[in-house]
Amino acid sequence: MEAEQISKNWDKHLAIVEKFISEERKEQVEAMLEELSDKMILAPASGKSHFHNAFPGGYIDHVNRVVYCALKTKALWEEMGADINFTDEELVFSALFHDLGKVGDGEKEGYLRQNDQWRQKNLNEQYTPNKELPFMLIQDRSLYILQKFGISLSHNEYMAIRLHDGIYDDANKAYFIGFNPDSKFRTNIVNILHQADYLASKVEYDTWYQSKDHTQEEVVKKTRKGPKKVKGSKNLSNLIKNI
Repeated sequence: MEAEQISKNWDKHLAIVEKFISEERKEQVEAMLEELSDKMILAPASGKSHFHNAFPGGYIDHVNRVVYCALKTKALWEEMGADINFTDEELVFSALFHDLGKVGDGEKEGYLRQNDQWRQKNLNEQYTPNKELPFMLIQDRSLYILQKFGISLSHNEYMAIRLHDGIYDDANKAYFIGFNPDSKFRTNIVNILHQADYLASKVEYDTWYQSKDHTQEEVVKKTRKGPKKVKGSKNLSNLIKNI
C-alpha cells in the first residue's frame, strides 16, 4: 500500500470517530488514537498474506472497511425485518475497535516483521506475533486496551467486540450454541459485526488472491516470460467511500 493511501485511510479513521463517537467519550478515544497512532497507522491486519491485509497499513484499511460493511449489513438486516436493538454509535464503535488488540498492548507492538525469508516465501508469513507480549486473545486485548485508556463501553459493544469472531473461535461456543432461549443473544449487534468482519476479510483475501498467480500453468508461464509486475486493485479504496 502506498504511503499516500495509508495517510488517507488514517484520515478516514479519524473522520469516522468524529462523526459517530459521542462527546461523552470522544476525548478519551481521540487521546488513545493519538498515543497509539505510530503503532496503529502501520500495523498489519494479520501476519500471513493468505489471511488478510498482511502489510503496513493493513490494520486501519481493514477496520475502516469493517465499519463500512457493518453499516451496510445493518441496513440489510433492518430491510429484512430484523430487530435493530442497538445504536449506530455502538455498531461503529465496535467495528472501529474489534481488532484493537492487534496493535499490541499500548506499549509493545502486536506484530513484528518476519525476517526469515524461507517463512516469507513458503508460508506467506510477513509478520510474526510479538513474543514479548503476554498471551491474550485479540478480542480480550482489545477490551483491555480500551479500559486502560478509561474508555467506557456499553453491554452491546462489549459483547460485539468480545464475540466478533463468531463460531470460528471455540471460546465463543457457549454464546453461539445454546439450547436455552434465555441464553440467546438479546442484541443483533453481535451477529451483524461478525458478518461485517467476515465480509471485509473475505474481500481482502480475494483482492490478494486475484493479484497472485496460483496455478501451475501460470507459474510455468512466469518462468518462461520472466517476472510479472503485479498491480494493486483500485477496488480497495472505493469500498470505504461515502460512509
